[in-house]
Amino acid sequence: MRELADAGRVERFMEALGAEVSAPGRVYFTGGATAVLMGWRATTVDVDLKLVPDSDEILRAIPRLKEQLSLNVELASPDLFIPELPGWRDRSRFIRQVRNLSFLHYDFYAQALSKLERGDVKDLLDVEHMAREHLVEAKELLGFLEAIEPELHRYPAIDAPSFRSSVERFVSSLGHGSREVTETQCSRPAGFSEPELRDP
Repeated sequence: MRELADAGRVERFMEALGAEVSAPGRVYFTGGATAVLMGWRATTVDVDLKLVPDSDEILRAIPRLKEQLSLNVELASPDLFIPELPGWRDRSRFIRQVRNLSFLHYDFYAQALSKLERGDVKDLLDVEHMAREHLVEAKELLGFLEAIEPELHRYPAIDAPSFRSSVERFVSSLGHGSREVTETQCSRPAGFSEPELRDP
């Protein structure tokens, strides 16, 4: 059974993956991996990430490193659950460079909207941290929701009115000071220069 991943374990994964790869690429962390690296959670079950481009070299290395480091690594990112936000690459935050690999946090606005759509307690707490640290702002969050709403029909698991309601409730809470989210309170709604890299 693989172990929970703390920030140190995720850092070791970055070091090991960078050592395995010869071609330039980007690894975007999201979900629990972002949360532990930002200090919002002590551990995460899965290290969720997106690769750009989809590199066979990286994909072959990940299963070996999962076993060596006793990690759960999943290819998962917000664009699998909600429509891709315009400009998400430009807003993704650089973490570090390990040889030819750039590691970044996937766009916080995309992460926040995906988490608000899902509505799990841990997800809502993560979005609360994003707001407190001014990684997302209310006006922009609503703007990005409006930008992707015409594409929501492509994601049949999403109930569009419930999704909008969840985002609006959260944005409204930002205007009334800090909000604490607990399991009993929560109801689930239905400048770094990177190596030149061309996305496929």
